[in-house]
Amino acid sequence: MSPYEIILLIISFMLIILALLTGGKSQGASGAITGGTNMNIFAKTKERGVDKIISYITMVAAIIFFLFAILANYL
Repeated sequence: MSPYEIILLIISFMLIILALLTGGKSQGASGAITGGTNMNIFAKTKERGVDKIISYITMVAAIIFFLFAILANYL
C-alpha cells in the first residue's frame, strides 16, 4: 500500500464523518429516501454558523479526495 493510498483512506474517512455532520436542508433522511415534496437541490438555502463551516470543510475535503484519488491511480 503506497503512502498516497493511506492518505486517500484517511481523507475518505474524514469526508464520511463530515458528510454525516452536515445538517439536512430538507425533511431529513426519510425525505431523501422517499422523495420528499420540498426537495429541491437548486433552492437557495442560507447556512449559518457551524453548518457553513462544515460545508466549506466538506467541499475542500472532497476536492482533496479527488486529487489524491487521481494521484494514487497514476503513481
